[in-house]
Amino acid sequence: MASIRQLQVAETIKRHFSELLVMEGQYIYGSEPFVTVTNVVVSPDISVAKIYLSVYNVATKENVIGLLDESSHSLKISLGKRLKKHLRRIPQLEFHLDELLDEMERVDNLFDRLHAKNQMGSEEE
Repeated sequence: MASIRQLQVAETIKRHFSELLVMEGQYIYGSEPFVTVTNVVVSPDISVAKIYLSVYNVATKENVIGLLDESSHSLKISLGKRLKKHLRRIPQLEFHLDELLDEMERVDNLFDRLHAKNQMGSEEE
């Protein structure tokens, strides 16, 4: 269970990092990918922030995460400038691909196929 401070820091990082991606994202991974921050999880000592991202409009989503990993130092500096009034130390940034929305789409497509083949059963059951 995360503490109140962890939740506050995670939400602050999420908000500011989202704005940072809007401003500087196209310089890192180009203008084609659409990247959104879905969640941030902060370690108990607030030294590591795991940032979960959803990536659209590209076939290889891992490449975008790799480009963000390569630019993590400059992103941390930019984030530090935004958070200097909120945090003493800026946590180390770890980027992870959030595949929840992709998984939801796959399950939805599976249900659509089953429904089209009339294998879902009747509504009376």
